[in-house]
Amino acid sequence: MGKKYAIGVDYGTESARAVLVDLTNGDVIATAVENYPDGVIDERLPGTEIMLGQDWALQNPNDYVTCFISTVQSVVSQTKHEIKAEDIVGIGIDFTSCTVLPVKKDGTPLCNIPYYRDNPHSWVKLWKHHAAQKEANCLNEVAQQLEDSFLQRYGGKISSEWLFPKLWQILNEAPDIYDQMDRFIEATDWMVWQLTGNEVRNSCTAGYKAIWHKEQGFPDSTFFKRLDPRLEHVVDEKIGREFLPVGSRAGGLTQKMSEHVGLLAGTSVAVGNIDAHVSAPPTGVIAPGKMLMIMGTSTCDILLSREEVAVPGICGVTFDGAIPGYFAYESGQPAVGDVFAWFVKQAVPEHYFKAASKRGISIHQLLEEKATQLSVGESGLLALDWLNGNRSVLVDVDLSGVILGLTLSTKPEEIYRAFIEATAFGKRLIIENYEKNGIAVEELVACGGLPHKNAMLMQIYADVTGKTITVSEHVQTPAVGAAMFGAVAAGTAAGGYSNISEAADHMAKLSEDKIVPNPENRQRYEPLYQEYKKLHDYFGRGGNDAMKVLKSLKNKK
Repeated sequence: MGKKYAIGVDYGTESARAVLVDLTNGDVIATAVENYPDGVIDERLPGTEIMLGQDWALQNPNDYVTCFISTVQSVVSQTKHEIKAEDIVGIGIDFTSCTVLPVKKDGTPLCNIPYYRDNPHSWVKLWKHHAAQKEANCLNEVAQQLEDSFLQRYGGKISSEWLFPKLWQILNEAPDIYDQMDRFIEATDWMVWQLTGNEVRNSCTAGYKAIWHKEQGFPDSTFFKRLDPRLEHVVDEKIGREFLPVGSRAGGLTQKMSEHVGLLAGTSVAVGNIDAHVSAPPTGVIAPGKMLMIMGTSTCDILLSREEVAVPGICGVTFDGAIPGYFAYESGQPAVGDVFAWFVKQAVPEHYFKAASKRGISIHQLLEEKATQLSVGESGLLALDWLNGNRSVLVDVDLSGVILGLTLSTKPEEIYRAFIEATAFGKRLIIENYEKNGIAVEELVACGGLPHKNAMLMQIYADVTGKTITVSEHVQTPAVGAAMFGAVAAGTAAGGYSNISEAADHMAKLSEDKIVPNPENRQRYEPLYQEYKKLHDYFGRGGNDAMKVLKSLKNKK
């Protein structure tokens, strides 16, 4: 049997990225990236003057199909027919989550039906749609009254980003959309449906985002009835109860889709996955002790353990959630790269851009260069990076950002560095929260866009956390991980793998260079971190509710 390959498609917040991967060694043979035509819809519905409310974030599901076809066509054509279609044995996809949409029983999104298209609730609700906070608060209030509440698995709170708050928001604000949908489905599962013709749901998104448990299933109908009598039978009416573990074969590629992309009909397609969790195998995080940081617009952490324990402030824990046989813990920060991008777009003066352009470097490179010259604490600044709320460990989207210590002499690079340090402080708080609850974090592994772009950021993370960091060599880590699960779905008979650990043994790639904490900087960061914790608790744990008051005033405009 000759060399075999798989394709992985990673659906991010702004774009889809496809890779064609050699299954013998993990080498990426071809890559393609395509931005979603409608992008993130957070102001008005495309082609209309219909304005969206505060904290809304939607997408167009048709963009997902368009980008799959264009990116897969591209990676296949880049081989110039040197790789035959029959040697591409598997396909895997991953998505941001919880990104969900209402559909009819045949999979048609309600926003594709002209009568419903002008209702924002008929569109995809992106992961960072935070307009269901009221429903999340009510759900948490009721769930906290339960004996042995499922909330223990989710750090004590359900996020507004998750499936049931978003579905309940539709019921409250657009009951006609709720009534007309036959299914409410994760985008990753919906896209697998489009590829195979089969509605097959994965256990990863169900466990992390839909309060499903492998042994206990969903909360019983009396819980949903207490939320709202109309929700009593919501699981059976809108979701279903069958879920397959990651790496399972969802079906074969349809004839129609195969003709679009140049692959064989029947090519194995893995069940859907989450962009963070799918990144564990290609980084070699297949056993406890290493915490994976997927660092991009936001940051998600994955940590494996043989034990299931209640850890406050995490996003969730699910058995088989990333690697079969382990409990996978998830935590995260909802804005990291987005914070730096916001600062560059809104607050960096024009002469900095001109200086960067004159030297032929990016504005981020210029700021990094200037910020690197600062010693720890030199700027006199301290920040809270909650520009998109706080996911771990406070689980509160109503929190907002802070810069403390500004003077008339404060420079852009000082603010830039303060925001980077704030995200690092937040990461250390997450790590200490795990360790305090008996989950070991011995070292860190980083992947995503940021580790390859900003060496200063990675050194600051090592210095602040006191942990050695290894960076994944895979630039498109989630897409490679998706391809690996596609290879597992194909199985050994087709030239794939029998399990994901076996695939990782051959395909994981890590840099040999490790980022080691600087002892002097580590010591200097200690008093700054202690002040950060005071600021964190003052604004985040009820010492001062100014952020919530300001947000409520803003929403009353």
